[in-house]
Amino acid sequence: MSLRRLLSLPALVLALTGLPSLAATPGVADHAPDFTLATPGGTALPLSSLTAQGRVVLVLLRGYPGYQCPYSLQQFNDFQQAAAQFAALGTQVLFIYPGTSSNLASEATAFAPAGSMPDNIHLVIDPDFAVTSLYGLRWNAPGETAWPSTFIIEKSGSIYSAQIGKSHGDHPTAADVLAAINADTPATKRP
Repeated sequence: MSLRRLLSLPALVLALTGLPSLAATPGVADHAPDFTLATPGGTALPLSSLTAQGRVVLVLLRGYPGYQCPYSLQQFNDFQQAAAQFAALGTQVLFIYPGTSSNLASEATAFAPAGSMPDNIHLVIDPDFAVTSLYGLRWNAPGETAWPSTFIIEKSGSIYSAQIGKSHGDHPTAADVLAAINADTPATKRP
């Protein structure tokens, strides 16, 4: 077998296995890729429907790696407590709960019971990591799901701020995100 054929073998194997390729993670000043995911109750929610209303804080949680992540739950509760402050700034908060389980909707409902969220806080599920992979944030290690990440997206769809966590608990607080919005200065933190 020629060296050229040998080197192309991994690409062929990946193509035949149907594994999704990871996209590049969008950064500050990039346009946020649009997507539509469903709430745990089954209602479709396009990102563009939220950005049409104003600024959006997009938070990618760890989802369900076999248990409810305490860091994700802490972040989710923190943002819910600050919901009125986000609303006063015309900001929607969209949490993405990724996973592979056929019970992902019920796991997300256990994470955030229906009717328990303020009007400007939303939770959608990401079955099989479709959006997680679209954003290049799939954490492909045993027992892992996604890199915890937070984006501030302007009404235009442009990313104003991006933070990609390097560990389970590496995510901004609601106060950090509110400060970034109020500072009106784009900022980024990359791995």
